[in-house]
Amino acid sequence: MSAPVRLTIDIWSDVMCPWCVIGYKQLEKALDSLKGEIEADISWHPFELNPDMPPEGEEMAAHMLRKYGRAPDAASTGQMVAMAEEAGYAMRYLGEGEEPERRLWNTFLAHKLLRWTLAEHGAEAQTRLKLALFDAHFQQRRKVSDPAVLLDVAQSVGIDRTGAEAALADEELGSTVRVEEREAMAMEITAVPAMLINRRYMVPGAQGVETYANVLRRVVERIGGEQ
Repeated sequence: MSAPVRLTIDIWSDVMCPWCVIGYKQLEKALDSLKGEIEADISWHPFELNPDMPPEGEEMAAHMLRKYGRAPDAASTGQMVAMAEEAGYAMRYLGEGEEPERRLWNTFLAHKLLRWTLAEHGAEAQTRLKLALFDAHFQQRRKVSDPAVLLDVAQSVGIDRTGAEAALADEELGSTVRVEEREAMAMEITAVPAMLINRRYMVPGAQGVETYANVLRRVVERIGGEQ
């Protein structure tokens, strides 16, 4: 039996993006279905849906009304929550006590922390942190623009707090994140998730499990055909 083909998958994503976690969970299922055939090294890259979001954040309904001219639609929200459940993600408040209001936050510091984690601790640790940040936002309604919250989340997935704290204060690291964001613009990435396989094949938006599996198989076929 031949060894599995190993691919790279670069994902541009924002912590505030529900479709990003849905897309990732679908991709994860697709890779599970391809075990023994295809494996992937996954890394995350910065994309801010709302780069001008103020430190105090913005309530979800108010944000939707201001940005899109409409309030959240209960039917559409319910459909998205159901799709998340089907993908294996509970997109609802799971914390203790009364459910807090849904707010959006500035995610620049979160992206700095994710970029540092990839460089210092590797792709698997970065994915653990990314998923924990999704949970902090969607399931716990925590203020993920707050450095203290980010440090708590990082520590909860085994990332050293002292190093993470230094990363959040590192201005050069902030410049690196800005460069990566400009690279996304240069590649005409205007919405997320956007997944780039082997730095050549772009898959936009959150796709179904079967779609991801088929795309990955086609990429492997093309790689084979080029050898």
